[in-house]
Amino acid sequence: MAPEQHTGGDELASFLRARRTQTSPESAGLTLGPGVRRTPGLRREELATLAGVSIDYYRRLERGKETRPSPGVVDALARALQLDDDEHHHLRELAARTARYAPEPPPPPSRTVRPHLKLLLETMRPSPAYILSRSWDVLAWNSGGLALYAGLADWPVKQRNLARYLFLHPAARELFPDWENLVRSCVARLRAEAGTNPDAPDFTHLVGELLLKSSDFAKLWERYEVVGRKKVQKTFHHPTVGALTLSGQGMYLDGTPGQRLSVYTAEPGTADHDAMVLLDMSAEPAGTTAAPTGPNARRETG
Repeated sequence: MAPEQHTGGDELASFLRARRTQTSPESAGLTLGPGVRRTPGLRREELATLAGVSIDYYRRLERGKETRPSPGVVDALARALQLDDDEHHHLRELAARTARYAPEPPPPPSRTVRPHLKLLLETMRPSPAYILSRSWDVLAWNSGGLALYAGLADWPVKQRNLARYLFLHPAARELFPDWENLVRSCVARLRAEAGTNPDAPDFTHLVGELLLKSSDFAKLWERYEVVGRKKVQKTFHHPTVGALTLSGQGMYLDGTPGQRLSVYTAEPGTADHDAMVLLDMSAEPAGTTAAPTGPNARRETG
């Protein structure tokens, strides 16, 4: 069994190396800097960025040490390498053969929001509060928590992701006067999370989408910063209630790996608190706070 596993990993690694060196930076849409390139084709870090995976993870693939790339990672690599249908099929077969002898990966964190956490969100009103997945999908919220991000409720539930909102929603730049620093911190935190779960489909799909749709995200992703500065206070220029500055607190939840609770508060008696109360009163009722997302949503909404 061991020799077959080694052979499968070597074949996958050899194929990736060969196709990477045959893919020109220009055809991949990269702008070449001054100086002579010593590497034929794409560099490892360039291919990793295009595919939305960490550089360390891609290096392990090329060395035959990573033996279980997910279908999402395989497809992202195929797109970055501009493989045709037959080559894409071959890459999938190599990955499947390699994974056949590899140990099973740990299951992804549950996306089910437990009933008592839904109740907790409601008891926090009028403070805006919501629960995020590890890849920033909005899994549950109270009325103010959803309304705080102006226009987010207009998106289908499965698209409600705060990183996607910051880069792709037209209201985001108007909502946050400190948008540039906010998105830089967002990308750094996603980089750090993706580095520990490099082949997780939720990260792969989100990063791949943002790389394609947002040049701002692509530039920040290439910087490979992994330390984000999260501000305690955040100012919102909200179209419904005007400007308000709230104090934010995030915390991971016991017994629900990967889920994080975020809540915003304001000092009672202040204009910011009055605006926060008005936002909660004017928002649509939260109704059922659990947001079904992901491929297993229908099984996890109960």
